[in-house]
Amino acid sequence: MSKPMQTNKWLVVLSITIISAITAIYMGVKEQFHLDETRPVAPLQKELSSWVVDWQWKSGLEDFRRMSSGLGSLQLFAVYFDEADVLYMTEDMKKAFPSMLQAAQDASISKVYLTLVNDRYLQDGTEVQKDPDLLTRLLGSEAARSKHIGEILSLMSQYHIQGVEIDYEKVKDSDWSKVTAFYKELYEALHQQGKSLRIVLESRAPIEQLDLPTGPEYVMMAYNLYGTHSDPGPKADYTFLDKLARRMNHLPGDNVIAISAGGFDWSGQGKVTAVTEKRAVELALQAVASPERDTASGSLHFEYVDDKGEKHTVWYADDSTLIGWLDTLRRDGYGKAAIWRLGELSENSLAKLKSWHEDH
Repeated sequence: MSKPMQTNKWLVVLSITIISAITAIYMGVKEQFHLDETRPVAPLQKELSSWVVDWQWKSGLEDFRRMSSGLGSLQLFAVYFDEADVLYMTEDMKKAFPSMLQAAQDASISKVYLTLVNDRYLQDGTEVQKDPDLLTRLLGSEAARSKHIGEILSLMSQYHIQGVEIDYEKVKDSDWSKVTAFYKELYEALHQQGKSLRIVLESRAPIEQLDLPTGPEYVMMAYNLYGTHSDPGPKADYTFLDKLARRMNHLPGDNVIAISAGGFDWSGQGKVTAVTEKRAVELALQAVASPERDTASGSLHFEYVDDKGEKHTVWYADDSTLIGWLDTLRRDGYGKAAIWRLGELSENSLAKLKSWHEDH
């Protein structure tokens, strides 16, 4: 009896060992490929949207016309606030508005959004970007929120816009409950009029702790991993995108992740300047060596010396970078993406972005 019992004992040990090994392998694969049983498989449909900005609307509109059939919606980055906390649109955008709406109509794009940003333009010509105190004043009480929502609805009616996008950034921790109440109240007001709401979120937003309402479409900013706040590096890398995609599972609805075209130029004196893709290509002509592609991000980077003898480092995204980021998000379960922003993209980038959604 002793020998068979010993054999059975070893069989049990062996079985446990095999099961443990299989479990460990599965968990490793799950972590590596970010499998999430709670996240449904993304639909085959791919959808892109993008922004045109007021300070570069001519080249943005030109890019839009070249790839408009590849877009599901267009966002007009256009509305700020003045010194009195009143909604404000630059003269450039007012002039550009008819052309943009006509271009969207010609392209049969039914969804055009007006993007509101918490930047303030002051009378002395200066501006305060992403002003958190403005949000405290605008959204701090039910009466204040109601007034702000009324102003938004009035502006949308004035410009015959079907949707609004809220891009309020640098929210104070103490204001998030009021901000989420505003999202809910604005969505309900828009929904009653048959209009749509998109909400842009910074990657730093504590979405795991927020009670965000169901109904709006949420757009996560998956860029500026490196930028004006840091040393040289890519706007995003694959690990950063994967992590954000997993975090997005905390949000209600079928949402969007935004990636960014262009890049940044870091000077030896510490100045950091945003550059479009075409500008980066021009600067690369002065490069000490040909641009190199970073394997962790797919981005290109190079160094050059300007006419004053100052050394610069440039990181930027080209067509291969953008498609690589989109495909990464697709594998993570997100087929809906947005491109920040149109304006001076290369012909290759426009062509590949236009055709990306057609490749299922």
